[in-house]
Amino acid sequence: MKTLTVRERRGLMQRRRTVSLGMLRRFLAATIFSVVVTSFFFVHVHVSPSPTDHKFNEKIPSFHDPQSWTRELAPPHLSMAPLSVSKMKDSRKDSDYEKLWKPPPNHGFIPCAKPTPNYTTPARSRGYLSVHTNGGLNQMRTGICDMVAIARIINATLVIPELDKKSFWHDTSNFSDIFDEDWFISSLANDVRIIKKLPKKLVNATRIVMQFKSWSGMDYYENEIASLWDNFKVIRASKTDSRLANNNLPPDIQKLRCRACYEALHFSPHIEKMGKILVERMRSFGPYIALHLRYEKDMLSFSGCTHELSTVEAEELRIIRENTSYWKRKYINSTEERSKGFCPLTPKEVGIFLTALGYPSKTPIYIAAGEIYGGESHMTDLLSRYPLLMSKEKLASIEELEPFSRHASQMAALDYIVSVESDVFVHSYPGNMAKAVEGHRRFLGSGRTISPDRKALVRLIDKLANGSITEGKSLSNKIIDLHKTRLGFFRKRKGPVSGTKGLDRFRTEETFYANPLPGCLCRTE
Repeated sequence: MKTLTVRERRGLMQRRRTVSLGMLRRFLAATIFSVVVTSFFFVHVHVSPSPTDHKFNEKIPSFHDPQSWTRELAPPHLSMAPLSVSKMKDSRKDSDYEKLWKPPPNHGFIPCAKPTPNYTTPARSRGYLSVHTNGGLNQMRTGICDMVAIARIINATLVIPELDKKSFWHDTSNFSDIFDEDWFISSLANDVRIIKKLPKKLVNATRIVMQFKSWSGMDYYENEIASLWDNFKVIRASKTDSRLANNNLPPDIQKLRCRACYEALHFSPHIEKMGKILVERMRSFGPYIALHLRYEKDMLSFSGCTHELSTVEAEELRIIRENTSYWKRKYINSTEERSKGFCPLTPKEVGIFLTALGYPSKTPIYIAAGEIYGGESHMTDLLSRYPLLMSKEKLASIEELEPFSRHASQMAALDYIVSVESDVFVHSYPGNMAKAVEGHRRFLGSGRTISPDRKALVRLIDKLANGSITEGKSLSNKIIDLHKTRLGFFRKRKGPVSGTKGLDRFRTEETFYANPLPGCLCRTE
């Protein structure tokens, strides 16, 4: 073996150090590059979220409790700013935007709720109208607006309405907890005198408590009701679902109904603020659908619709209906009701419907509803089609929702705000909220509102279930054709069904608050 000199040994050690240093430099360079790439990736995800990103998949819960699909420990992407309209449009191909998201044309119609030139300030008050509302948020809302108009007709001072605290929801909220009370009073000052409480001197005054006749016109209120002032200082309306007729009312009364509903009846500031936060968080996903999924216990028990429910669930709903005294129908044939199109669509049926319309699986959907009956067992199919199912509980933290969570009407108000602001609104049943949101969106001229043809849909879905048809282009084309005219177009409100008489004639009118045209929408020159 050759013996190395001192100089040779030093040279060898120097070369080894040079190689080691080079390897170290290359390793550090690779590490720095990796960190830069990773940082760029995370910044990209934060600024421009993709619906298929792993972060979104983390928001899809594993099912372990009845409402697990709504649970979320922390709200996603709290710091995201809402996307602009142009960005939302760019987030889909132009052809998809036209087909799926584009609002229907307004044909020159704009809001025109201001009084006519002949309108006068309120006449001298003849007495006080106190009101007890009933039902859920939207039933109370439309009832309050009608009571404003009735107070004007009978020259009454309206006492701020008392909200329903005994119905199915047992909500203890007062008027000022849900609505901006001061704004309501001041904005209607030129229409009706409104006070917060009945004067103490009249608390024990002679009064009459009555339920106004449903779908009544001017003659009823101007004559029969106004004549009560001769004997009473206070008229108390025990319910508010006794509505004014939808048509054949003076233009200024119709306009007043719209001013009350869309301009005066604002939600309270804390509800408005939280509602806007939820809208912004939905916007961070791009254009979104608000789905009013009327598949809650109260709706199913009231309607008697039990399709796809278990025997135990159907029996539970029957008992609820049987024990609710003010629900008059006790025996209901669910199969017959569904075949006539009277049942709300199930979550599974809604999924089939939206897929057939062409909405891709990455479409963000906000579930505007209370607790879905049966929870996970009835949401699985819809969730498998549309993983980006959002809700109040997924968009906001427990702490943010805590002020609202024990008040059903306040939670419903948040859903209302997100629904009115949505790019597309779809309902599974045309109940009070669906009609209220549809009318509000028409008044504002915002977005597309899809009203499913439930009778035709269940026939197609039943054929799908028995294998006589399959999902695909043929089914999609049929469902798209069925709904070409059911997208929230501006059109004249439908009058009563031909041949009907009396109250039945008024019952068949299209609801004023679902379509305030004519009355509150006018065509520009």
